[in-house]
Amino acid sequence: MSIGSFLIGDDDAVQRHIKLEREKGKKLRKTPWWKTQIQSGVCHFCQQQVGAEALTMDHVVPLARGGKSTRGNVVPACQSCNRHKKLGTPVETILDQIRGTDA
Repeated sequence: MSIGSFLIGDDDAVQRHIKLEREKGKKLRKTPWWKTQIQSGVCHFCQQQVGAEALTMDHVVPLARGGKSTRGNVVPACQSCNRHKKLGTPVETILDQIRGTDA
């Protein structure tokens, strides 16, 4: 499967990494730290108030690109921002906005 310029699902090592990090993410969601992160109910990206229950865990560096489920790489995001970001990074999103493209 191809998303943008990234191939997902073709490399067993990538799939193992994603599976392992998703398991870590599930554990991280249960921690007091994550509960504090979502308590305000505000999306990290759009700064909209959506409520804690509507926030998802977004990996700033996506798992498919080697990201990890760590405190330094996850932020609360609304479903819309999480879907829009896909496999991009915040820097790539900013560059796309500067260029006038919206991938």
